[in-house]
Amino acid sequence: MSTLTEVASGYQAGRTLPLRVELARQLKRRRTLLMGGVLAVLPFVLLIAFAVGGDPGGRNGRITLMDTATASNANFAAVNLFVSAGFLLVIPVALFCGDTVASEASWSSLRYLLAAPVPRARLLWSKLVVALGLSLAAMVLLPLVALAAGTAAYGWGPLEIPTGGALDTGTAAQRLLVAVAYIFASQLVTAGLAFWLSTRTDAPLGAVGGAVGLTIVGNVLDAVTALGHWRDFLPAHWQFAWADAVQPQPEWSGMIQGSAISLTYALVLFALAFRGFARKDVVS
Repeated sequence: MSTLTEVASGYQAGRTLPLRVELARQLKRRRTLLMGGVLAVLPFVLLIAFAVGGDPGGRNGRITLMDTATASNANFAAVNLFVSAGFLLVIPVALFCGDTVASEASWSSLRYLLAAPVPRARLLWSKLVVALGLSLAAMVLLPLVALAAGTAAYGWGPLEIPTGGALDTGTAAQRLLVAVAYIFASQLVTAGLAFWLSTRTDAPLGAVGGAVGLTIVGNVLDAVTALGHWRDFLPAHWQFAWADAVQPQPEWSGMIQGSAISLTYALVLFALAFRGFARKDVVS
């Protein structure tokens, strides 16, 4: 006589909802394609802006990274990261991590996934890994397209540093890779916020908007100089530390501290998401 505790022959919890299945589902979604299109178009928008505005030059005798945008493809890629790291790259992270669980609840398909049966921890793990993978892919896509567009427009060359000197193409590629890796690490706190909110609400827009909103609040607080050293504990305070990697002698202390703070917040938020979802009464 069967009981509710019996498990079907051959059932293995660890093989439910494979990553390839979840990845295929997410890649087919319109918001994934739209987000990829936006990031791929941005370099061409900047190309048009520089073409219309003319060759950038130093202002008031002070040369910045933006002023060297047209020097080479490497400089153009670095400028694309600079203008997008503070806000634009926050959006795909919040979107992919905040929409993933809440969207299933809004479609009333979450309870059917759990009844498959897919263990709750397995479901969250699969969705989190795919969401982080798509977030990283978005951050890699932007500089790759920028390098290709910059090569066609400005040619292949070294990364010219505003303060003087240059990095050869091989070194520049390595430093840009480090910059992308750091930007991804710094956005883990946004991923944690979005993912936690996604397990707490049935409204995907609420999870995504909440994560973006809290990230903006962090940026605002970082601008309040009266907070003094308390700003060092804000992830936003270290969001541009990757610029230290594109110097003749890279400085790692800021990136290490920024990564440690972001990772600490992210681990706490991910733990809260798993703990809360394990106890949640799923009715949708």
